[in-house]
Parts: sequence; C-alpha cells; structure tokens
Amino acid sequence: MKLVKRISLFMALSAFMLGLGGYSALKAEDFFYPNRYHKEHTGTSVSDVDRPRVAKTEEPRPARIADVTEQEEDPGQVIEAAAAPEPVVTADTLYLVENVNLTKGTATQTQETMPVKYIGLNREELLEELSFYCANPPLAELEQGFETAELTAFSKERVAVCKYYRDETPKHFYLKVADHFIIVCEEDGQTLYMNTDILLERLPDSLQQEIMEGKPVASEEELYLFLESYSS
Repeated sequence: MKLVKRISLFMALSAFMLGLGGYSALKAEDFFYPNRYHKEHTGTSVSDVDRPRVAKTEEPRPARIADVTEQEEDPGQVIEAAAAPEPVVTADTLYLVENVNLTKGTATQTQETMPVKYIGLNREELLEELSFYCANPPLAELEQGFETAELTAFSKERVAVCKYYRDETPKHFYLKVADHFIIVCEEDGQTLYMNTDILLERLPDSLQQEIMEGKPVASEEELYLFLESYSS
C-alpha cells in the first residue's frame, strides 16, 4: 500500500515538473519571438505586413428591377398630358353664309360648299384668310356692294361667316305719287328709295303734273335740295 502511494506521488510530481518545464519554454520563446504565435493565429506573415496594400476597385452594381421601378414611379416627376388636337376645317364641315344688306336692313342665310382654300385651317388661320378676303374682295362682290365679312361661328362641325353689303346709291331718281304723297324711286323707276311727307296738293300745278308723270332727278344733291324746299 505504501508502495502504491509513493508511485502515485512520484508520477504526479513528474507530471508537474514536465508541465512547468513546458510552460517555461513557451514563455522563453514568447519573450524572444513575441509576435510569432499572433501572426500565425491571424493568418498573416511578415511579408504580408510589409507588402503595400492595393485598394480594391468596387465593381459597379447592376441596377435592380426595384430601383428602376422606383425611378419610374417617382412622384416628383411631372408627365404632361397630351393636349387635345385643335379643331380644323374639313370637307365635311357645314359652311353657312349670312348675307346682310345694310341699306335695306335684310338678311338671308344659305348653306354653301366649303371653299377648298379653307380646308385644313384652324380658327386663327381662317381669320387671317377672311381678313385677306375683305382687303381684296372679288370684283363680283364689289359689284354687289360688298363692305366686309366676319367669322361668327367656328367648330369642326360648323363654320358660319357673315358678309355685309350696302347698295350703291343710285345715280338718278324719280319723283312719283303714292296716296297723295311724294315718293322717291330708284333709277329703275320701280324700286322704292324713300318715302316723304310732302303732299302733292301743296306743290305748284306744273310741278304736280311732272311728278304724276314721273319727274327725273339727276343727282342725289338735287334730290335733297327738292326735299329741303318742300318738306313741312
């Protein structure tokens, strides 16, 4: 029994001495080579430490679908709505022409074929065309006493133009009688030009006879001279 105890004590002492010796050896090696085990642990070497580091260039990151979607749905981006097309005159547009006689105070409206030169024009362009027409009217219009024209309605479905005419003053007149009063007729002797308040009975007999037969008056000035002389 004592022998067993001595053997056990000897083995424990031997193990202690062996551990102490190993620890002392490690400390001594660490003293003389202080960074050896640290570099091995971190996986670097002296050559790695001394080697200059090169900055890594970051490769461009490919755009993600989500990024593109976010850009397209950016609320700050303003998208202008497409403007409605401006109406223009077409071959199917209804063309109405109103003729106003300023002398007689009458007006007539007719539907005419749309002039080819008006087709394809917008409102502003049609106004310019009418302005040119008024400044340079055709001879046939001038013979009818044309004065001016204006655009009264414009849309894709309907265009209306009003033309104004004034009858040319007759070159000579005729004095006649109607219901005992003197009337003035135009140069054709039939168209009424003016009514007067002059009674036939108040005129000299010779003048009454001339008027009953249809007295001609050579000019407008002569007509107004007669009216001023015999009007009440």
